[in-house]
This record gives sequence, structure tokens and C-alpha cells, in this order.
Amino acid sequence: MGRFDGKTALVTGASRGIGLAIAQRLVDDGARVVITARGQETLDAAVAELGGAGHAIGIAGKADNPDHRAEVFASITSEFGSLDFLVNNAGINPADGKALDVSDDAVRKIFEVNVLGSLAWTRDAVAAGLSTAVVNIASIAGVTAAPGIALYGVSKAAIINLTTQLAYELAPGIRVNAVAPAVIKTDFAKALYEGRESEVSATYPLKRLGVPGDVAGPVTFLLSEDAAWITGQTIIIDGGGSLAPVL
Repeated sequence: MGRFDGKTALVTGASRGIGLAIAQRLVDDGARVVITARGQETLDAAVAELGGAGHAIGIAGKADNPDHRAEVFASITSEFGSLDFLVNNAGINPADGKALDVSDDAVRKIFEVNVLGSLAWTRDAVAAGLSTAVVNIASIAGVTAAPGIALYGVSKAAIINLTTQLAYELAPGIRVNAVAPAVIKTDFAKALYEGRESEVSATYPLKRLGVPGDVAGPVTFLLSEDAAWITGQTIIIDGGGSLAPVL
């Protein structure tokens, strides 16, 4: 018996990396999962990795597209009947650089996908009968200065506060928490460590970069009954990187 037997989870942005690792952990613990991403081909490969039909379905579309969201929730209703968990993992960072240098169009896109998208997925999930818990994927960039990815960090700071607001509004029926990872070894984060992994790893007390499974574990904990009295919190997952002494 798995701790998520009979439960259904939706994980956005889950064809690879952190999202796929979360989906895999959920399936391993007995859940059925619906995963989304922009490309159907990569989703099909991810569904096969998750065990195929009966364990997972994949629906392609853009995270900030309301028609895509409608299709996803209609499929959840027809395939599984109910929804227990939502993981808001979909996110983008189309523009690197200092906050003052990022174009208005890029800022709008970052916030449309990362912040408004997470809000919209949660709103639609609640309307579709979401019953138990939400976990938002924030970032360590949302709690400290983030050179080179400044506006991404601002959007993730907004996600952390959105988590607090939604936790208050959706209690007592639905718990809402977040995780804030530091550098995780994924394609999405390659620019932050590629070619200098040893140097970057040395800045963390645990002396390595994170891997997707390091995030999947805390996320599934927050979804589970082991976290039944936890809501509105953000767990920092950073290999001790935030422990730098101030003296």
C-alpha cells in the first residue's frame, strides 16, 4: 500500500527535471498523475517512464493558456473523476540580466507564466474540486539577491507570498505550501553551473548541487498526511547554502 493510493495529482511543467521527479515519486507512492508541458512528444516519453496508461497521462499546452487549463481539468474529470493534489511547477526565465535591464515584454511574460499562471492553475483546480493540498515551486532566488536572474527571482518572491495568501484563503480544506530550491542539476538551470560545477558546488556546505529527487522528497512530504498541520510555509532546499556566517 502506498501513501497516495487512490489519489490523483496534477503536476505542471513535468516532462523532465524537477516536475518529472515529483511525478515519479507520486506514482511510486501509488498516485495517478496528470502531467503537462509544452511538447506532446516529450510528455509521451515522460508518461512511458512513469508507467504508461493507468499511472499517468500527459496533456501538452502552454501553462498560461486558459484553453489548455480547461482541457486538463476536463481530462482529469473524465479519466480519474477527482483531483487531490496540485503542484505548480511550470515556470520560465526568458531573459537574464539585471532587473533594470530586462525589457517590459520579458517581465510581463515571466509574471504571466510564473505568477499569474500559478494563481490561475490553483483557481481552476479549486473550481474543479481540488480536495487536499497545493505545493508551489518557488526558488532560493525569491528570498535573496539573484544576480543574472533578477526578475525570475522577483517572480519567485511573489510565488512565496502568493503561497501565504492562498494558504490563508483556502484553509481549512486545502493546505498550500511551497519549496524554494537552490541550484538543481536540470537542463533549465544549466547556465548557472555548466562548465564550473565543482566551483559552484564548493559554495554549498553539503558540497554538491541538488538533483531533482532532492526536491521531489520534500514536495511529496508536503502533500502527504505527514504534513497535515503545515500550511503557508516555504521550505528552503539549498544544501545549506543559506547558512553563510555573517561575522
